[in-house]
Amino acid sequence: MRTKMILATLCLMMAAGMLASALCIAHAQGTDAPAQADGMAAPTTQAPREASHAQVQREASTAQAPNEESEQISVTDGLRNVAKTTGFYGFLTGSGWKSLLMLLAGCLLLYLGAVKDFEPLLLVPIGFGTIFVNVPFGGMGSEHGLLGLIFKYGIENEVLPLIVFMGIGALSDFGPLLASPRVAILGAAAQLGVFGTLMGVVALNALPGLAFTIKEACSIAIIGGADGPTSIYVSAKFAPHLMGSIAVAAYSYMALVPLIQPPIMRLLTTQSERRIIMRQARPVGRLERVLFPLLILILCAVLLPSALPLMGCFAFGNFVKESGVVERISKTLQNELMNIATIFLGLGVGMQMAAEKFVQLNTLGILLLGLLAFSLGTAGGVLFAKLMNLLSPKNPVNPLIGSAGVSAFPMAARVSNKLGLEADPHNFLLMHALGANVAGQIGSVVAAGIILAVFAS
Repeated sequence: MRTKMILATLCLMMAAGMLASALCIAHAQGTDAPAQADGMAAPTTQAPREASHAQVQREASTAQAPNEESEQISVTDGLRNVAKTTGFYGFLTGSGWKSLLMLLAGCLLLYLGAVKDFEPLLLVPIGFGTIFVNVPFGGMGSEHGLLGLIFKYGIENEVLPLIVFMGIGALSDFGPLLASPRVAILGAAAQLGVFGTLMGVVALNALPGLAFTIKEACSIAIIGGADGPTSIYVSAKFAPHLMGSIAVAAYSYMALVPLIQPPIMRLLTTQSERRIIMRQARPVGRLERVLFPLLILILCAVLLPSALPLMGCFAFGNFVKESGVVERISKTLQNELMNIATIFLGLGVGMQMAAEKFVQLNTLGILLLGLLAFSLGTAGGVLFAKLMNLLSPKNPVNPLIGSAGVSAFPMAARVSNKLGLEADPHNFLLMHALGANVAGQIGSVVAAGIILAVFAS
C-alpha cells in the first residue's frame, strides 16, 4: 500500500510539473509578442509635424491599452511544447525507431549478463550504457555528458583498457605454461582466427553495401583473439566508430564459448583423441614465476615495441602478484581498480552503441566476421595440437586443450576440461588447458602488436 501511495504521489507531481511548465511556456510566448511589436521598424515616411489633438490622444490610449489577445494563455500550445521534449516524441519521430531498437538491444545485453550470467561484468555496464545513450534528449552521450566524458578521457586515450590489463595480469597464473612450455605453441596457433579473419574482411568487401578500410578490417580481426580489452584498444586506435559493434561481438562470443567451441572441438577430434591423458606437469618454483613477466617484457621491448603498452601493463600486474612484496597493490589491481575500470569501460563502450552508429549493415557484417574469427581460432588450436601429435607421438597432447589457445580466460580452459571428462571421467585437463589459455592471452597481445606495427602508418 505504501509503495502504491508513493508511486501515485510521484505521478501527480510529474503531471503537476508538466502542467506548470506548459502554462509558463504559454505565458512566455504570449508576453514575447508585445516586445516584438515594440521592436518593429518605424515607417520610413515621417508623420506630419502637426497632428491633431484627438489623434495624439487615440495613439496614446492605444499604446497604453493592454494587448488582450497576446496575453491569452494557450494550454494546448504549452502541452504541445512539453510533449516535444518527451521520450515518446523522440521515439515516434524521424529515426527514433532506431533508438527504440537499441534500447531493446540494451535490455537484451542486461538479460544475457544478469539472467544468463554471460560475462556480466562487462555486459551489464555495456547494456546500461546502450540504454543511456539512446534515450532521446537525455544528453548522456554528448561531449559534456557522463558517457561522453568517460569515452574521451578513459577509452579514447586508451587508459581504461590498459588498467584492465594490469588487473588481468594480476589475476593470471603462468605456472601451467611454465610447467609445460610446449603448450605456448597452441596459444600462437589460435591466432589463426585473427589473421584468417583479416583476409575474410578483405574478401567481404566484394559484397554490395560493405566497404571496410584496412584499419577497420584489422580492428574486426582482433575479435578472433577472444580478448575484449585488446579488441577495444585496437579499435580505439584504428576504428573508434566501430568500437561498439566490435566490443559487443568480442564479449558476446567470449560469453558464448560453452556453446560455440564444443561442436567445433567434437567435429575435429575423434573419441580416442579426446581420451588422451597428458603427463602430470612439473612443479614451478617461485623464481621462475617472478622472472617470467620480466622476460616477456624484455622480449616485447626488443622485438615488438608496438605491443609494449598492453604487454607492459600485463607483465606489471603479474609481477606485482608473483613478487609477493606488494600484496596490497596486488589485491587492489585484482579487485577495486579492476572493477572500477571495468565499470567505466563498459559504460564507455555502450556510448558507442548509439543508434546512428550501430544500426547499419556494417554491424551485421562485424557480428558475422566475429563469429568466423572465433571459430577459426578454436579450429586452429585444435588442428595444431593434432599436428604436434604427429611430430611427437611419444608424448601426445590432447587436442581438446588446443581450443583453449584463444584468450577467453578461464572459460575456454574449463570447456576443454569438461569435454575431456565427458570422454574419460578420469581425464583432468584443466591445468594443461590453463597453460594454453594464458599463452593465448600473450598471443592475442602479440597479434595486436604486429597489426599495430604493420598498419599504424
